Amino acid sequence: MKYIFFTLTFMLVSLTLTAQSVVGQWETYDDKTNEKKGLIEIFENNGEYTAKVIETYTGPENPVCQNCKGDRKEQPIIGLEIIRGLEKVGDSYEGGTILDPETGKVYKCYLELEEADKLKVRGYIGFALLGRTQYWRRKK
Repeated sequence: MKYIFFTLTFMLVSLTLTAQSVVGQWETYDDKTNEKKGLIEIFENNGEYTAKVIETYTGPENPVCQNCKGDRKEQPIIGLEIIRGLEKVGDSYEGGTILDPETGKVYKCYLELEEADKLKVRGYIGFALLGRTQYWRRKK
């Protein structure tokens, strides 16, 4: 009986997590201080996932992306698209890029829901092993 209960509970939790989407608003945190840095909104349009900065909590008022290149150069950080081109592949979101507005560098990116309200965001160069992971929390 305990085995059946455990199996059903595990299946229910698994289905709940896979039914969840990354679409919505996510709070970002500083890697070193764990201070809340910003609010990001992830959107889905025809199977492609993108994200933009909604709000910043640190730094100067009305910052611009001074180090960015291309169409994002000198653009305001608020409203800036920082994730482009992700597609859902199984339980993860892959194939896109993420911009670090502080450095202007663009990295390959993938996202994965760790929990319903915890998003693993991995930016990397070349292989996913060579990169950095952040965890964003869904805004409540």
